Amino acid sequence: MANRTSIPAEALKIGYILFVLFFAFVPLFIMVVISFKTNEQFINNPWFFDHPSTWNWENWGIAWDSVGGYIWNSIFVSVTGSAITVLIVLMASYTIARYNFPGKSIAFYMIMATMFLPGTVAALVTLFDLLMRMNLVNSLWALVILAAVGGQVAGVFILRNFIEDIPKELFESAQIDGAGHFSQIRHIIIPLASAVISITVILDFLSSWNNVILPLLILRDDDLLTIPVGLFRLDGEYVKQWGQLMAGYAISSVPLLLLFLFSMRLFVRGLSAGAVKG
Repeated sequence: MANRTSIPAEALKIGYILFVLFFAFVPLFIMVVISFKTNEQFINNPWFFDHPSTWNWENWGIAWDSVGGYIWNSIFVSVTGSAITVLIVLMASYTIARYNFPGKSIAFYMIMATMFLPGTVAALVTLFDLLMRMNLVNSLWALVILAAVGGQVAGVFILRNFIEDIPKELFESAQIDGAGHFSQIRHIIIPLASAVISITVILDFLSSWNNVILPLLILRDDDLLTIPVGLFRLDGEYVKQWGQLMAGYAISSVPLLLLFLFSMRLFVRGLSAGAVKG
């Protein structure tokens, strides 16, 4: 009887997974399909590949010429911003979780309160004026700083709770052996909280990589543009070359796919960290 009741439940689970996978991968498949087509081929057959002999490989060459130079700018901004964010998150979480000092609770709640501040779009005028005064307009470092200061809140909240659950005896033993603060962070927190830290890195990297409004507002020189802005060059004003546009989107998604493939296990572990308490 138990087996009979479990079969519909398992079928429902498998059906739900297939449903999610369908809507996750079909857009990627269609993007790749269209990237090999001319506009005429796209109109006649938008859903599937044509014969390989009719594939338009020129779309990928044109797309690379349009956005290839901007990839390194996006990598620099995303990687540098994420590294600074993780450094700040580690030090802030370690200090708040490990030590009692006057105003500790106030400092923590003030950090959490920054989640309620207006977003980038609501503060564009003020933000641009501030960057002008700091001489950071038309500089990639402006994007790095903005990426670094915008991703710590969730990381501090998650990592602080994780550090508080680490047995104090580990830190006390390290202190007896002469380990300082940075040594404790390196040898205790980072190995134990690598999965949690990966969430902060991935989310901050994705936010920086997909940012469109700030690069459009801040950057002026063509050689400083990031890849989301570069994709606008493929979006024709009157006639859209859909094959070239989809090829550009596919190229811009490659670094994100690589990031996902190499960090998927850590990301899943980080999402489930703390769900089961010992």
